[in-house]
Amino acid sequence: MDSLKSIDLLDSGVGGLTVVKEIFKQLPNERIVYFGDTARMPYGPRPHHEVRKFALQILEFLKTQDIKIVIVACNSASAAGLSFTRENSVLPVIGVIEPGVRAALAHTKNKRVGVIGTTGTINSRAYDKVIKELDPEVEVFSQPCPLFVLIVENNLVNTPEAIKVAEEYLRPLKEAEVDALIMGCTHYPLMEEVIQRVMGPEVRLISSAEETAREAKDILDRKKLLNHDVKISAHHRFFVSASPSTFVEIGEKLINQRVKAYQVLLPDIT
Repeated sequence: MDSLKSIDLLDSGVGGLTVVKEIFKQLPNERIVYFGDTARMPYGPRPHHEVRKFALQILEFLKTQDIKIVIVACNSASAAGLSFTRENSVLPVIGVIEPGVRAALAHTKNKRVGVIGTTGTINSRAYDKVIKELDPEVEVFSQPCPLFVLIVENNLVNTPEAIKVAEEYLRPLKEAEVDALIMGCTHYPLMEEVIQRVMGPEVRLISSAEETAREAKDILDRKKLLNHDVKISAHHRFFVSASPSTFVEIGEKLINQRVKAYQVLLPDIT
């Protein structure tokens, strides 16, 4: 039965697990297949054509995994060409940009919204475009924060260096007096405490994970693909393109359950 197939998520590393955690809350009966391209992370500094190629390689592998929907749980990959990924998949494909924008617009009171992301995501102006389409009156203040991904992937979040980096990156957004800040990278919610500390309690941090999970639930419901069989235990599968050890260490802390990850060698790893 198609409803028993898995939800697939792809990301450059551990960041997409923030979406997995939210799916566990909203869709507890669903199976997860996750691919973290840890050998080629971070995606942010890479050219868009290269990121699109990586996404297609991962999708080709995932064809063997009996899935029913694809979540591009990576802002850099979404910004690099979500429509391109959709064109090359027979399954429904959703990204993380539009759900995050809708949440930010619902919370901003002064119509000054900040966006932080990788260099690639910020330079693509993907968030700016969607925000302006939905509410032209909103002012957008964007700031690349490339070192955040490396801080998370190297398990350095709770260090003085992480706070120093955050203070430097976020200063322009504090000066702009944004009241909603989109964490435009799925790694960034793993630094939420640090970011909130720097920005102050009056700024609402927006993680697209909750909205993305809700959108996946709506699509699966409309297509009658939700798994309602509570007797079937979820068997989740995690794949990475580098050694699994760091991914497993961070992943188990994040989703609060045992993670067994398998390494998959993809072609043309650089």
